[in-house]
Parts: sequence; C-alpha cells; structure tokens
Amino acid sequence: MRPPVRCRAAALLLAAALAPPAQAAVFKVTLLAPAGDARLERARLERGYLGHPTGAAADALKVALAEGRFELEAAGAALTLEVVEVADAAAARAAAAQAEKGGAAALVTDLPAAWTLAAADGARVPVLNVGATADALRGADCRRLLYHLAPSERMRADALAQWLVARRWTGVLLLAGPGDADRERAATVQAALRRYGLKLAGSKPFKLSADPRERDLANPLLLTQGSYDAVWVVDSDGEFAASLPYRTALPRPVVGDGGLVAVAWSPKFERYGAPQVTRRLIRAAGRPMGAHDWSAWMAGKVLVAAAVAAPKGPATAWQQALAGGEFDGSKGTKLGFRPWDGQLRQPLLLTDGQSVVGMAPGDGVLHPKNNLDTLGADAPETLCKARS
Repeated sequence: MRPPVRCRAAALLLAAALAPPAQAAVFKVTLLAPAGDARLERARLERGYLGHPTGAAADALKVALAEGRFELEAAGAALTLEVVEVADAAAARAAAAQAEKGGAAALVTDLPAAWTLAAADGARVPVLNVGATADALRGADCRRLLYHLAPSERMRADALAQWLVARRWTGVLLLAGPGDADRERAATVQAALRRYGLKLAGSKPFKLSADPRERDLANPLLLTQGSYDAVWVVDSDGEFAASLPYRTALPRPVVGDGGLVAVAWSPKFERYGAPQVTRRLIRAAGRPMGAHDWSAWMAGKVLVAAAVAAPKGPATAWQQALAGGEFDGSKGTKLGFRPWDGQLRQPLLLTDGQSVVGMAPGDGVLHPKNNLDTLGADAPETLCKARS
C-alpha cells in the first residue's frame, strides 16, 4: 500500500532538510564499532549495570550531528556519518586506513583499547575514542591524533576518592575481581587512594563461581569482615558489584562499580540543560542517555564545533580547531582536550542510579591551573611521549 501523498511529501521535505547544502564543505566521519557487540546483548542490557553501555554509540552521535545542522549550514559546512563494524584489531586498522583513503576527516571509535590503538595507527586523521577507558591509551600508548571523550579509569577513581575524602571515610576496603582488567583497575584505585591520602584497610579478591567449593569467594559477609569506612568494589562485569550494597558485614557505603559510581553522565542529572539532552536521545532512540551515550554525543559536538570553526579547511586548521576548542557538554563548564594526553577535561557525576549525589571535582578540591585536572593524570605525571 502506497503511503498517503501528505506523508510522502513530508518524508521528502525531511530528507531535503537533512541533506547537505549543494555548496557546503563536507566533512566525512566514520564510526568504527565492534561487530556483534557483546556489551549490547539483551541479557546485559536488561541488567542495566551503572556505567555500562545501554545502546549503540551511533544513536547519540547522530543526535549531536542533527543538533548542529543549523550551525553547520550557517558556516557553509556539513558532516556525513558512516558506520563500519569491525571484528578485531586488524580489521579496525584496515577500516581506519580505508576510511582515510575514502576522504574521512575524522574517525570515532567505540572499540576495546587494543582495537582503538590499531585504528589510531591505521589513519592519519583525528581519532575520537568514545568507548575505551584504559589509562594506557592516555599514557604510554598515547598517539598524537588520538582523543578521548570517555573518562579514563583514573579519572573515575579520583572522583570517588575525592568524595570519600570530603566525607572523611578514610579507611577503604578494596574488593577486586579475578580478571586482568580488574587487577589493572584495582591498581588504579590504589593510586587514587594514595593521591588523596586515603588508607587501604584491606584488599581481597572475589570470584563468582558455580562451584559449591568456591561459594565463599563471593560471600559479602565473609569478604567484608574487618574495620573500614567504605567498601570499594572493582568489578568490570558488574554482577557481583550490583549485589554488594546493603550486604556488607558492617553498615558502610559501597563505591566503585556498585553503590556510588562515578560516570560521565546520568539520566538523573537535572542541571545545565541535562534533561533536554537526555530527552533528545529518548525521542531518537527510545532510551535515556547514559554515560556511554554522552561520550558519543560529545564526540559529535566536538566534530560540529571544529567544522564550524574551520569550514573550508585545510586539514591542519580543522585539527587545530578540534584540539584547541572549548565545547559545551551540558555539565556547567567549558570542556577541552588536555594537550599532554588528549583526554577531554570534564566533571564527573556521582550516582547510585536513583539520583546524582554530587559532582567531581568537589568543593575545595583545587588545582594551580584547572580544577578539572585533579581528575586523571596531570601534566607532570603523564607517560605520554607522542604529544611532548
């Protein structure tokens, strides 16, 4: 059945409105996403672990590009988006090289750390990382044109450490999972504890297992014996951390990957126009904006701002506008990339999933130049050599 004439006319008008003007300078953007993304499997999405992805990065990225359409038109520029799925690091590198050969002005990556690094090595255009949080990508494995919209693990750990200091919960019991990722993240947590003068009251491993002989390795009452002011749980999978609050041996707060979590964004955030941002993704994709979505949306905001600032190029002007610009992320302050590691400076939200409890940096946390640099690796301690 053919659609009514009125509906067909409206569809044609919408397509015409979204098409770039005939004389516009077109910037091509390629999003690299993992094929068969395990993070988006139905069972994981239904659990809704705090800070975990709730949908495809492309959804929020498209929202940001649509928001910037009128700015781009006024500047005589346009952005087009292509989504390419890759299966491994080698495929990511090949896709990045192919995208550059096809005229891409920038790449957006929502990939694991090793795949992100391969993509950055496969192209000589700016690469905006919205998914990988590994500190190594901002440190020893940094790249000159690799930028990070997602906060690093160190930033998230510093945000929670600041909150504990403010509450004078100085003795921390650390529980960490058995995987390599959790061991690395637990080391990052301990670095944040030292940075803010907190005491490690104990460190214990946990393990979720179907073996009856190992059930005690995931027993909260046994794991949380001792004396401490707070329990910090490191659980990249999320299942154990979600079940830990209110089950500790002592009545103490839980932070980390369960209880109070530091994230880039929360749909419960109600300041600085945040509800409007969240509602735009709900209209576009049928879900509220989460932390992963915000990073992708922010990548789109950065790309729009760079294209508006340098609509006619050349490539060096476009890259300088991206690297040195100030951007609005609806967090109450201008955001920009750190020159020493490519990380986007940004406040983080502290949430338990029911409300936003606070923001970091907190009141009284100061820095000689920029208080946002109290989150993550500061310039004197950076291990990044590619940008020095």
